[in-house]
Amino acid sequence: MPRLPYTFRGFIAPVFTPFNSRNSTLNLSIIPKYAQYLADNGVNGVLVNGTTGEGVSMTVSERKQVAEAWANAVKTTKQHLMIQVGGTTFPDVIELAKHAEELKADSILCLPELYFKPTNCKELTEYLRNVGNAAPNTPLLYYHIPMLTNVNIHMGQFLEMVGDSIPSFVGIKFTSINLEEGAQAVRANSRQFAVFLGTNLLISAGSSVGMDSFIPTSINIFPELTIKIFDAFKRSDALKAAEFQNKLSEVVIAISKHGNWVTTMKTAMALLTTIDLGSVRFPNGSLSSESIEVMKKDLKLLGYNLN
Repeated sequence: MPRLPYTFRGFIAPVFTPFNSRNSTLNLSIIPKYAQYLADNGVNGVLVNGTTGEGVSMTVSERKQVAEAWANAVKTTKQHLMIQVGGTTFPDVIELAKHAEELKADSILCLPELYFKPTNCKELTEYLRNVGNAAPNTPLLYYHIPMLTNVNIHMGQFLEMVGDSIPSFVGIKFTSINLEEGAQAVRANSRQFAVFLGTNLLISAGSSVGMDSFIPTSINIFPELTIKIFDAFKRSDALKAAEFQNKLSEVVIAISKHGNWVTTMKTAMALLTTIDLGSVRFPNGSLSSESIEVMKKDLKLLGYNLN
């Protein structure tokens, strides 16, 4: 069977999940404002329930509620809706994939099995084939983030092997610093697959090896700066792209040095934008007041205005 068409390329924001700070329950009412903020800043797609969105820390019911809220929001903003369905028991993955298709999501992203992990391309292909069968009309992408999953299957080799064997499979989110592997993934099967880079500090470098699509957390907080990196590259202005990348990397490092990635970035979003998405969900922990004060000082030194 021919592969499902999938033409979206560009930037997708891996959105945070809004929680009430008092009890970490969902705060869905802010999602329309959040979606509009991203759209107004040139972000044409959103990834829901991913790592940044703490998807694996939520129940199936909560994940469905968040997905439904975003599905409603993007009816107004016309953003591409990608929903991450993996990171839970396989029957729940299937349920979430079916739900995403019912919502008419534009694409589905799926983590690998996290305990009985796939160890080779064949096992990963079989896992994704079953997910694809549950949502046959929705483009499916694999979420490669080996530093968290410890699934270290080579993505260039995997994309060469998978070919057209899964009709709904269209590409990957590649969150890794191994750009040699990433470049092989881009070239696999005559560049037929979408490859979204998820590494904030390597947008410029990724562009230089042929990547044209990105899902970086930083775009939530610094949308203009993040997009400028690739725009400069498209103009063949490598020096400007490097300048913008260095500026983004500097501020991302200043933020993330204070602890957990999701916690620090979500804290910074409340400090630097009009969108306050509340607390993080356990086992992620909040920052100390001392860390927040140091973060504020560092951001001011870098020239950023705080709320």
